[in-house]
Amino acid sequence: MDRGFLIDLFADFGPVTIRRMFSGFGISADGINFALALRGVLYFRADEQTVAQFEAEGSKPFQYQTRARTVIVNSYWELPARLFDDSEELSVWARAALAAAQRAALRKRPKKGRVKKKPVKKAVSGKTPVKKKPAPKKSGKKAQRKKSS
Repeated sequence: MDRGFLIDLFADFGPVTIRRMFSGFGISADGINFALALRGVLYFRADEQTVAQFEAEGSKPFQYQTRARTVIVNSYWELPARLFDDSEELSVWARAALAAAQRAALRKRPKKGRVKKKPVKKAVSGKTPVKKKPAPKKSGKKAQRKKSS
């Protein structure tokens, strides 16, 4: 699949952004990635609301091999081949995939009220500030009396 083919495929859906990703392309709309085109296969984003639709079509989730095992990515499922010839129905599936991606993005957003780390202050000269040394430990009679009590 090349970029031109993917643009034509999503013509009924609307404008999409296609970027190089891994050995294929990532396909997004409204800044949200909802599809992958890898190794000649098109995968759409899925979640608990849409996985049953893919299973009913006999589709399989995206998977890849590492040296040790096969990794299955249940958030992307293979698009049924019959949809390549039906651009209207493909756009319906694409809208459902975009909605699944949007739901996933909402779940990933940081919750309000989280405390952000304070930035490290730099010296005026542009050099990193020198850390202060801790105060020396007390020794002598007063320190020994405090330890024993």
